[in-house]
Amino acid sequence: MTRRHFIGSTAALFSAPIASTVSAAPTSDRSRWAAWDAQVTPVNYDPATSNPWGFHRRFLPQRVEANAGLTPGDIHVDAVARYLYHIQDDGTAMRYGVAIARGNLYEPGTYTIKRKAKWPTWTPTAAMIKRDPGQYERHADGMNGGPTNPLGSRALYLYVGNRDTYLRIHGSPSPRSIGGRASSGCVRMVMAHIIDLYDHVSPGASAYLYPPEDIISAQS
Repeated sequence: MTRRHFIGSTAALFSAPIASTVSAAPTSDRSRWAAWDAQVTPVNYDPATSNPWGFHRRFLPQRVEANAGLTPGDIHVDAVARYLYHIQDDGTAMRYGVAIARGNLYEPGTYTIKRKAKWPTWTPTAAMIKRDPGQYERHADGMNGGPTNPLGSRALYLYVGNRDTYLRIHGSPSPRSIGGRASSGCVRMVMAHIIDLYDHVSPGASAYLYPPEDIISAQS
């Protein structure tokens, strides 16, 4: 999947959110969710123009034309251009800027979104703790949700069959990483952007993570 698969950019346009029917994964302090949402959303927020984070404006949400034949509701991540596309019923897609994982920690593949969570807790994997105990070991029992939590405001949990891959599409407290390679395996989004996306994603949808530039170069 490259930028050729998604063409015809138009003005950003958001429809009204649909109600979530998914049970949240473990979270913390539900009473603070609304305040946290406000904290990570810019004042007078306009998704098409608000950019206090200072990254390239191409990473702001836009509605674009989608390739014919793609399934509405599915997510496609173009790891080369650093875009996430959420396919709509009318043949368009909402496009968001993302960051992907460093080096070989990024795992291309086809996944199913089995769970969603608002302001989730975060627990580093055993591999992460082994790789960098100084950074991760203190969170081995989990880190409460909140604006400084690595999973940010929302998380979509990626599965293969019934197996949790520990890969997520999630908000990030480091929005300046958008457009780069920064995470330990997951796909990062701006917190305000994934707050919008979250309510439109249904469990059971597929998420297609396409190869990044280094894998494509190695195969060519």
